[in-house]
Amino acid sequence: MTIAIAYGRAGIGVDAPLVTVEVHLANGLPAFSMVGLPETAVRESRDRVRSAIVNSGFDFPRKKITVNLAPADLPKDGGRFDLPIAIGVLAASGQLPSEQLPHWEFAGELALTGALRAVSGVLPLAVQTRRAGRRVMVPSENGGEAALAHPGESFGADTLNAVTAHLRDDAPLTPSEPLTPSETLSVADLSAVKGQARARRALEVAATGCHSLLLVGPPGTGKSMLASRLPGILPPMTEDERLASAAVRSLARAGFSASDWNHRPFRAPHHSASPVALAGGGSRPRPGEISLAHNGVLFLDELPEFSRHALEILREPLETGHVTVSRAAAQVEYPARFQLVTAMNPCPCGHLGDPVKDCSCSPDQIARYRGRISGPLLDRIDLQVEVPRLRPEELQDEAPGESSDVVRDRVLAARERRLAESGCASAAIAADAIEAACGLGATERRFLTEALHRLGLSARGYHRVLRVARTIADLAGDDRVTVGQLGEALGYRRVLNE
Repeated sequence: MTIAIAYGRAGIGVDAPLVTVEVHLANGLPAFSMVGLPETAVRESRDRVRSAIVNSGFDFPRKKITVNLAPADLPKDGGRFDLPIAIGVLAASGQLPSEQLPHWEFAGELALTGALRAVSGVLPLAVQTRRAGRRVMVPSENGGEAALAHPGESFGADTLNAVTAHLRDDAPLTPSEPLTPSETLSVADLSAVKGQARARRALEVAATGCHSLLLVGPPGTGKSMLASRLPGILPPMTEDERLASAAVRSLARAGFSASDWNHRPFRAPHHSASPVALAGGGSRPRPGEISLAHNGVLFLDELPEFSRHALEILREPLETGHVTVSRAAAQVEYPARFQLVTAMNPCPCGHLGDPVKDCSCSPDQIARYRGRISGPLLDRIDLQVEVPRLRPEELQDEAPGESSDVVRDRVLAARERRLAESGCASAAIAADAIEAACGLGATERRFLTEALHRLGLSARGYHRVLRVARTIADLAGDDRVTVGQLGEALGYRRVLNE
C-alpha cells in the first residue's frame, strides 16, 4: 500500500480539532516533504520520525514521502504529530497493517531511539476522541490523564515498538488506569481565624453565591488568611467542572497532577504579574491565571499594586466567563469562570482608620492609591468588607471559631436550594430574572428605591445587590428577600465609598 491515513488532533485552546495524517509513498528520489501548515516543531518531526523508525528495527522507505496534515488551513504545532506520522509511514510502506487505523487516534513525541515522550493538552484530546468513538494511543506518561476522560479506551505506550506490537496484536497493551485523585484537600481550617465575624460572614456569602470579594484592612489583620480558607468551604466540583478545569491545566506548561483533580483551583499570582500572565497569550497562546482558576478562586493580594492594564483585563471575563486571546496567527478562547477574591490596604501606609497607629498619608495620596482600581472594576466586586485590627482580647481568645466543615454544610444547603430553583448560583442569575427570583414586595421595593437614590448605584450595581441579597436569603432559608437582607447586601458595597 502506498498511501495510509492515521488520525491525530491539534490543540487550539481547549479545543482539539481532528487532524487527518495522510502519508503517500511515490517512486522517485528519496525525499520527505510535509504540507498542511506545520509549524517548526512539526516540520522537525521528519528527522525524529526517520531516526525512531530505523532505531526501532523497521526499514525507512527510500521513496518520495509526502505527509499531508488536513485540514490544510489549521495551524499545527508541537511534537504530538510524531507518532501518527510514524504510524502512517509504516502502514504506507506495508510494515504495519492498516485495518485498525480508522479506529485509533494517536498523539506523542518520538525520541530518536523510538521512545515516546509526553505531550501537553492530552485531556482535551481524549475528550474529543471519546466523542468521536475512537480509541486513543498516547505516551505512558499521559495514559492516566487520557483515561480520566476516556476510561477503558485510552492506552499508554513507552516506545514505537510497543504501539506497533499492539496494533498487530503481537503484544496487546492494557488500557491505562485513570489517575487516582486525592480525596482530601490540604486547606487550613476556618476555625483558626480569630474574630472578624463580619469578614467570616462575607466569606460564607461569597462561597454560597459565587460572589466576588474585596477585603480591606491594615497589614496583618488576616485578609490573606481568610482568602486562603475559601476553598475549604466551597461546594465540591461536578464531573463536568472537573473535566473543564483539568483541561485548562493540561494545556499549561506545568500541567496538572492527580492530587488536585477533585478540587477547585486556587490561584494567587504575585502583583508583578503581567497582563499576558493573567489573561494568557504568547506566540503560542497558552492559558493565563484567570483561565487556570476556571471553576475555582483567583486571589489577588495587594490589589492596587497590580498594573492598571492587568486589572482592567479582569472586567470582561468577570461578566462573560471566558477570555479571547487574539494573535496574528490565531484566535483562541479559554474558559475563565472564576471567583475573584482580592485584598488591599486602605491607604499606602496601610493604617487609615487603624485605632493603634496613625495614618501618615495625605488625602491626595489616599485618592491616588485607591484610584488605581477603576470604578468599573470595583462595580463588579459584589462584596467589599473591612477587616479591622483585632483587639488584644480577641487575639488571645483560645475558643476556636466555627470549623470549615460546619460552614461548608450551610453553604452546600443554600447552594443546592438555589440550583434547584434557578439552575445556577446567585451570582450567575440573569439580570432579567433576578427580580423575580428575589420576590420583592412593596416594602422592599420602596426601601431599595430610596437606597438607590442615596448611593447612586449603577444598573450593574443594582442587579449585583439583588444577587447578594438572594444569596443571604438562601442562607436563611427564606423564599423571599427581606428588607434586612437588602440592607446587608447594600452594606457590602460601601467600604471604599465611605
